[in-house]
Amino acid sequence: MKSRRKFVNLIPVSKEAKYRFFTSMDCFHGCEIKDEKENMLFLESINGQYLTWVPKEGNYHWKVVK
Repeated sequence: MKSRRKFVNLIPVSKEAKYRFFTSMDCFHGCEIKDEKENMLFLESINGQYLTWVPKEGNYHWKVVK
């Protein structure tokens, strides 16, 4: 039986995140949760070109929306 994949949306906040959003993520907000720690999420963009660790509550660069 396959486990269900989990997704969140990343909203770019900073100038650097907006650049990454347009160039590496192809403007897709959705990201699959690949790993989860106590207060961090390891995310992969829908197109598979961007991987990052982000705090669950977001940070200066990204807003995390479930």
